[in-house]
Amino acid sequence: MLLEVIACTPEEAAAAERGGADRIEWIADPLSGGVTPDLSRAAEMRRAVKLPIRVMVRPRGGGFVYSEDEREEMRRDIRRIAAAGGLDVVTGVLTPEGTVDESALAGLLNAGPGLAFTFHRAFDEAVDLPRALETLSVYPQVTDVLTSGGAPGAPEGAAALAELLRRSAGRPPRILAGAGLTERNLRPFLDAAGADRIHIGSAARFGGDPLAPVDPERVRALRRIMEERAAGR
Repeated sequence: MLLEVIACTPEEAAAAERGGADRIEWIADPLSGGVTPDLSRAAEMRRAVKLPIRVMVRPRGGGFVYSEDEREEMRRDIRRIAAAGGLDVVTGVLTPEGTVDESALAGLLNAGPGLAFTFHRAFDEAVDLPRALETLSVYPQVTDVLTSGGAPGAPEGAAALAELLRRSAGRPPRILAGAGLTERNLRPFLDAAGADRIHIGSAARFGGDPLAPVDPERVRALRRIMEERAAGR
């Protein structure tokens, strides 16, 4: 079981940890789906929590096909993350044809040797999700794939996520289900998809507002649902 919570600041990361999160995804600009945060705060973020932190590396909102200048910016940011220590990476790159951009991905992985990577929801814009998962499986550094099963939200993609989970069978990269999950729909989603690794954004925040601070009580409620299901209750 894993509960990953988005945080934009050290204070939000600490609140997520108090609520029982297992891992932090550090981003900026949640309304765009997340972009690279201010990496000058890396040491501050690392001091704020004992949890693992994965840092979004995405130079802009919009699509996931990047120019060479953008790819170089991403590689530079990953080198900064590696130098900071104690952090890992969340990123994703596609070709114009909607496949995993293996050349660009290899460059990003090489910029952070030894770091673990989550391939983020760029995955959901791939034209063939099982093929994309198979492609990513050859890269040991890619430990996670954040996905809603190709749907706008994970609840709508539950059947596709169940199939991806079947295909991965617990082998890397592991499926991390996210997008559109709330305290109300989490339990039926877990039952339908068979997922036990969950990524939470707005549902962990006061009022479910993506721009509000993280509410540790909301995180605690989501974790309780996951624990009850794991215990068969």
